[in-house]
Amino acid sequence: MADPKGFMTTPREVASRRPVEERLNDWSEVYPGGPGRALLPIISTQAGRCMDCGIPFCHTGCPLGNLIPEWNDLVWRDEWVGATERLHATNNFPEFTGRLCPAPCETACVVGITRDPVTIKNVEVAIADKAWDDRRVVPQVPEWHSLKTVAVVGSGPSGLAVAQQLTRQGHTVVVYERADAIGGLLRYGIPEFKMEKSVLERRLKQMVLEGTVFKPSTTIGVDITWEQLYDQFDAVVVAIGSTVARDLPIPGRELRGIHQAMEFLPQANRVAVGQSVENQVSAEGKDVIIIGGGDTGADCLGTSLRQGARSVTQLEIMPIPPEARPVNQPWPTYPMIFRVSSAHEEGGDRVYAVNTSEFLGDDEGNLRGLTLSQVEFSDGRFVPVEGTERELGAQLVLLAMGFVGPEATGIVDELGVELDPRGNIQRDESYATNVEGVFACGDAGRGQSLIVWAIAEGRSCAQGVDEFLMGTPSELPRPIGPQVRQLLA
Repeated sequence: MADPKGFMTTPREVASRRPVEERLNDWSEVYPGGPGRALLPIISTQAGRCMDCGIPFCHTGCPLGNLIPEWNDLVWRDEWVGATERLHATNNFPEFTGRLCPAPCETACVVGITRDPVTIKNVEVAIADKAWDDRRVVPQVPEWHSLKTVAVVGSGPSGLAVAQQLTRQGHTVVVYERADAIGGLLRYGIPEFKMEKSVLERRLKQMVLEGTVFKPSTTIGVDITWEQLYDQFDAVVVAIGSTVARDLPIPGRELRGIHQAMEFLPQANRVAVGQSVENQVSAEGKDVIIIGGGDTGADCLGTSLRQGARSVTQLEIMPIPPEARPVNQPWPTYPMIFRVSSAHEEGGDRVYAVNTSEFLGDDEGNLRGLTLSQVEFSDGRFVPVEGTERELGAQLVLLAMGFVGPEATGIVDELGVELDPRGNIQRDESYATNVEGVFACGDAGRGQSLIVWAIAEGRSCAQGVDEFLMGTPSELPRPIGPQVRQLLA
């Protein structure tokens, strides 16, 4: 155990972010010097708040099964080498999750039953960033090669996790990505102010040195067919994510000025790192409305403010959540409560319990606003409240309502891979599809989810692929048992 009285004597503390007026003028991470460095002055005492519970429920809150009490104790004892080893034992990319994960582990923390939970996510990113700064993160080159080949389609967190695990197991792994650079949504979906791309680049460099081969600017089904890929490799892993965005097919949807979030964010990310984008969708000088109250909506908010939007309003069909955990969402579940991200600190308005019924345009086909009304939940659906209809002006609307499934047409048509009733790729407990040698992991099989679930699925899928290739039980760890995965899906 760390500090035996820490959870009683030490209050929860987090690192201070840079002033809003400063960070709105750049694209750097909101913490000075990055979150890991910003947290170092307080991280030892915060790790000391861990109780080292007899039954650490934080393990079950984390899909990766991170060994949280162990590395909390090691950090408190200033044993950073051991903490780094224990952290990487269950998580390939803790610097990603430490920045981007909503930390379901913290809502399952036993301390959180009566006090503020341990700052698990902060300890995680501090360990990871300090390990990189101290050059303790080095390539893990396999000692032998199996002569087996694996194609991984998609380079988001699940694709990168399965690729790293299989490469370290001695297989030859090639990762295909249709974008011009590796990283999937980590590169072009996550804004710089949440994770600078240098954080991604250093991990990709490690993977290259370990032997993973990356093939960007390659679209399967266009540059190479799924059938050709299947013929050339011993196994194929589909990690294409859930990229079909949910649309809003209401009157006026055809007006100019209405865009999906994933049209807007990738362009902004490219410009933020110095690339040129023709006809960029920009919020500069505009009244912006974001439809959707999740993380993607918050990313659009922070991006719009940095681009110089005149005003930003975020709409959410659900009622405003409570400040504290509701009684119907007891510990250790992840509660739906009111949360404030760094983007929400920076400006904009949030409007809850409203539904958009029509987009409004001018005579030239340009967006000028929308019509919305208050809603209430009745008989299993949202019903407009009579007399609450009003117009809201806007020159740019961003749809951030989530994703409905993977773009699976090619793999279904060419290989005959089956889909489940939700339109995701069907797979069994070993992450194998109905086509022998073809596996699926991450959002492509699970549906839209968290980055921590994507990494966990990639690690679990790697075990299934390894057993298929070698015909023997795999030594690779499996963070998600099939029963747990089905229970929490």
